[in-house]
Amino acid sequence: MNNNSLDLKKPAILNAAVIVAALGYFVDIYDLLLFGIVRTDSLKDLGITGDAIRNQGEYLISMQMFGMLFGGILWGILGDKKGRISVLFGSILIYSVANIANGMVTTVDGYAFWRLIAGIGLAGELGAGITLVTESLPKEKRGYGTMIVASVGVSGAVVAYFVYQIFQDWRLCYYAGGVLGILLLFLRISISESGMFKQVQQSKETKGDFLSLFRDKKRFSKYIQCILIGVPLWFLVGVLITFSPEFAKALGVQGFETIAAGKAIAWCYGGLVLGDIVSGLLSQWLKSRKKIMYLFLVFNLLMIFIYLNAFGITASTFYTICFIMGFSVGYWVLFVTIAAEQFGTNIRATVTTTVPNFVRGSLPLIIIIYGFFRDKIFDGNILQSAMIVGSILSIIALLALWKLKETFHTDLNYSEQDNRIYFRKKKLISKISTRLKFGN
Repeated sequence: MNNNSLDLKKPAILNAAVIVAALGYFVDIYDLLLFGIVRTDSLKDLGITGDAIRNQGEYLISMQMFGMLFGGILWGILGDKKGRISVLFGSILIYSVANIANGMVTTVDGYAFWRLIAGIGLAGELGAGITLVTESLPKEKRGYGTMIVASVGVSGAVVAYFVYQIFQDWRLCYYAGGVLGILLLFLRISISESGMFKQVQQSKETKGDFLSLFRDKKRFSKYIQCILIGVPLWFLVGVLITFSPEFAKALGVQGFETIAAGKAIAWCYGGLVLGDIVSGLLSQWLKSRKKIMYLFLVFNLLMIFIYLNAFGITASTFYTICFIMGFSVGYWVLFVTIAAEQFGTNIRATVTTTVPNFVRGSLPLIIIIYGFFRDKIFDGNILQSAMIVGSILSIIALLALWKLKETFHTDLNYSEQDNRIYFRKKKLISKISTRLKFGN
């Protein structure tokens, strides 16, 4: 594909695509984190008590994560084959319906089924939105667009917490999320596909070939590296913040009995919103994605160390640390943008949709590794175990980032298939030249 063959318009940063993608991700995060906030009360309302609350909660989370892993692949392929907007529409519709249905469940199995459906729906919105935004804006501005999408989106977790505090009814919270999603569908009519996708759609190139990520060694390595740089964020949210009451107790936090996971999540995501804005602005200022990613990954590791050594602090200080920890993983916007910028148009939605969902889906494996260190190595010491796991994941992420190329100035109007053809032609020309030179 000729990079100059398409005369892309220079739209404003706050255009319809950015607004719809940002609001869609807002409702996405609202639902994703709402379950963690209402999990205990909703299960008690369904008649679950004692240790069964934890067990059934893990079952429901597993169903949701399975849906997100499956949905990530499904929506990613559809995004490259059928279009980014069709995925935005489909994913928002599905998780909106699932939200309303979650508010109507009367059994745990029914709850699990609709968490599965919600997971499938939730998997598509972010990848499709980021792909559309990066392709719709010029390279000098696309960082601002993705920053708006991510910062508005993650604030959905904070809103979910306050909505629950206001309603004090988990069913009404789910209904609210469903209604917000349905209202958002009306905005979808104001956006159109990116010019890059339209051009690829008219070509004969292979689109949305998920397996092509595994057939080429360099492409596979790049894909895995994109996933690894995001894993520390989900360790922080999925382990350190989700189990904050247990960590507060181990640290001897004053009034640790009052520490609530839902409140810790709200404080953490409040920091994450600010972190996304700062990291996005710094990236634009320095004209580099990697430099800011390095900075935030190192800061994240430092905050993990501070969090796990904050003995005897007050509850308010503990929540403040949760806020700063959230800020330290405010590279989510850069992480998803880097993934979008690493691959060609004909497979970009597949990558940008599957990468964040595989990061989310890594949580069960992270918990298994964390549990191994806790139970087998450190004899139940959750602080030392978390420090080791957090350090390992951060070091792996830093090494993966080091291997990735800088993408700030990358022109995204190209195809992965074009690259393969280019190198094959170059190799063929070289062979012909060699034969002519030696008269063979």
